[in-house]
Amino acid sequence: MVEESNLSVRKTLDKIGISRSTFYDWYKKYEEHGYDGLACRHTDPGHIWNAIPEWEKDRIVKVARDYPERSCREIACLVTDRYEYFISESSVYRILKARGLVSAPAYRIISAGEKFENPTKRVNELWQTDFTYFKIINWGWYYLLSVLDDYSRYIIAWKLCTTMKSEDVKTVLDMALAKTGVIRVNVYNRPRLLSDNGSCFISSELKDYLYSTEMIHIRSKPYHPMTQGKIERYHRSMKNLILLDNYYSPEKLTEQIGRWVEYYNNYRYHESLENVTPRDRYYGKDGEILKQRKITKLKTMKLRRSINRKMALQTLTGGMN
Repeated sequence: MVEESNLSVRKTLDKIGISRSTFYDWYKKYEEHGYDGLACRHTDPGHIWNAIPEWEKDRIVKVARDYPERSCREIACLVTDRYEYFISESSVYRILKARGLVSAPAYRIISAGEKFENPTKRVNELWQTDFTYFKIINWGWYYLLSVLDDYSRYIIAWKLCTTMKSEDVKTVLDMALAKTGVIRVNVYNRPRLLSDNGSCFISSELKDYLYSTEMIHIRSKPYHPMTQGKIERYHRSMKNLILLDNYYSPEKLTEQIGRWVEYYNNYRYHESLENVTPRDRYYGKDGEILKQRKITKLKTMKLRRSINRKMALQTLTGGMN
C-alpha cells in the first residue's frame, strides 16, 4: 500500500494508523527474512504499561462527538492542548474505530517528497496570492483574492471582488502591508510576492506599484500550478466547506468567508505546521506550544505507567490471595 501510494510515506502511514518507526522496522525485517521476519518474537508481558484508561477513551469519544468536523489528528492535538493529556493520532483512530465512529480508508495511496526544495525560513519572507471564484445566485460571479504567508500559511488579507483587475490586487496588498507593518519598518528584505501569470498580475500598473513598495514579484511557471500549491490548497479547503451552502447576496458570502478565515487562522491545526495553527506559527508561539506538548507527553506516559503498575499489582496480589 505504501509503495503504491500517491501520498508521502508519512501521510500514508498516518492514514492507516502506523508509525514510521514501526513501518521501517517491519520493512527491514521483510527485506532481510521475508514473511518469517515478521513473526512475533515477544512474550506476553501480562499487562501493557501504557494502556489508555477507559475514562480517557470516553473523553476522546466525547470530544469527537462535540467536534464532528475534526479529524483524528486534530482531536489528538485538541485533547493534548486543552486537557494536558497526551494522546496520539493513531490511538484516537483506534478508539473511535472501535466505537464505530470512523471507518478504515478505502483508497490506495506513490512515494513523494516530504518537503519543498527551498522552504521559507521566516514570516513575511514570501507571500502567495491568487484569485478563486464564487457564484452568487441572481448576482453572478464574484472573485476572492487572498494573500497567504508562505512560512506560516497565515491569511494576512483577503477581499471579495467584482473583478480581477490590478486595482483589486493593489487594494488587497495595501491591506496586507498595513496589517503587517512591514512597509513602515526599514528592513532590507521586503516580502516577495508569488502569483500566477494572470493579466492583473503581469500588468504595468502592478509592476509600478510593487516597485514603489520595494517588493520583488515572482511569477509561477506556466503549466506548473504546484508552484502555488499552498494558496491553491487553501482555497480548495475553504470551498469544500463554503460551497455546501447557496448564497443570495455578496454580504452573506463575505460573512461566511470571514468566519472561515477566523477559524482557519486561529483554530485549525495544520498538519504541515507540526499541528499548530497558522496564527501560532506567524506570531512565533509554536515553539512554546510544541515544548509544552513534549512535557505533557512525558507526564502522561508517567501517569499511565503508574496507573497500570498499580492495576497489575492488584491483579497479582488478588490472584495470590
